[in-house]
Amino acid sequence: MNWKQLISNKRFGLEELHEARKDDRTEFQRDYDRLIFSAPFRRLQNKTQVFPLPGSVFVHNRLTHSLEVSCVGRSLGNDVANRLLAMHPELHDSHIQEIGSIVSAACLAHDLGNPPFGHSGEKAISTYFSEGLGLALKEELSPMEWDDLTHFEGNANAFRLLTHQFEGRRKGGFVLTYSTLASIVKYPFSSQLAGKKSKFGFFLSEEEDFRKIADELGMIRFSAPGEPLRYARHPLVYLVEAADDICYQMMDIEDAHKLRLLTHEETKQLYMAFFDEQRKKRIEEVCHWVTDVNEQVAYLRSSAIGTLIKECTRVFVENEESILAGQFEGALIKHIGDVPKEAYETCSKVSLNKIYRSGDVLDVELAGFRIISTLMELMIDAVRSPEKAYSQLLINRVSGQYNVNAPTLYGKIQAVLDYISGMTDVYALDLYRKIKGNSLPAV
Repeated sequence: MNWKQLISNKRFGLEELHEARKDDRTEFQRDYDRLIFSAPFRRLQNKTQVFPLPGSVFVHNRLTHSLEVSCVGRSLGNDVANRLLAMHPELHDSHIQEIGSIVSAACLAHDLGNPPFGHSGEKAISTYFSEGLGLALKEELSPMEWDDLTHFEGNANAFRLLTHQFEGRRKGGFVLTYSTLASIVKYPFSSQLAGKKSKFGFFLSEEEDFRKIADELGMIRFSAPGEPLRYARHPLVYLVEAADDICYQMMDIEDAHKLRLLTHEETKQLYMAFFDEQRKKRIEEVCHWVTDVNEQVAYLRSSAIGTLIKECTRVFVENEESILAGQFEGALIKHIGDVPKEAYETCSKVSLNKIYRSGDVLDVELAGFRIISTLMELMIDAVRSPEKAYSQLLINRVSGQYNVNAPTLYGKIQAVLDYISGMTDVYALDLYRKIKGNSLPAV
């Protein structure tokens, strides 16, 4: 793969109008702005990240997480671009300097396809088909369609959302650049290759869209004709993934401290482990003058993030050749230096035991699983049997942008998944209560 082809400002859905604009913003900055002002992005403010949506103590939701990932992604992208330009002066006439803008926009979009209630929402959708009432639909769907549904994946759903052209609008949808779209696809292969981890990059309905983008950008194709589609990652995916890895781990530790799941001393030790002895001494001096414990933790967290950004930048640049050859394996965070790597792995273990298995987090997952499963059951029954009176009541709640009257069962189910995955936690809970007769509109 080569950088000049990999970074393209051609827009998906507006290829025939590919021309330079007279504007202060680049096309990649336009991507960022389109995402920031979009309704799906705003809805992230009411979607769970890890902890329940905030009460008296504000913790991260999907919106704040995405904004922070975008900031870290911009830093990673800018640092990498500067290093690459120093190594390859011939790239000065390319879009290489826009890597920071591309990664920043892709980071904003990386969670747009996630359903309500975090990862339990994804699990509820996939297990509805593999274990629940949806299992009865298997014989009515093709093997490839069935793989899509039983391995439902938020990343693939984000790609679907971002490439979807809304009906009745000539230029509907996000119409993002090819490079931004390619940079969010962490798993550039079909659901047939998802495996036990249920990770893949695009649904059957968007396979041709991804093929078009990947071929235009010169991404390496690993699959032969007739085999399940599989490509090498676009190199900037590694930076988007690293920004996400850095933020969710570092910010979850800070949130756990605010919620008193971790003591101040435990939190301090987790962050301090990222630094060598000389850096620890300087940080201790700062902490001596910063007496507020929350401000201390914020300073430690920002210092740890800075260390991880430098390490991930180094790993990317040192492995540029293998990344461009499609041979680099694993996430950048897995290849950082021994000291920060050990500290990161310690944070991961503590997060698993003390955060992700905490009572509040599990309660949200349990409730979310039940809510999503119930909505799936009722909505799929409604689109399959629209002649029923109750089905019409449910269908009338669905926006016209969702094609619940699709000609195939797969298309109808996808419309239901688009509708449910676009809900906020609050909307899904409210609809569930109304369906169950537990609440009525205010009089």
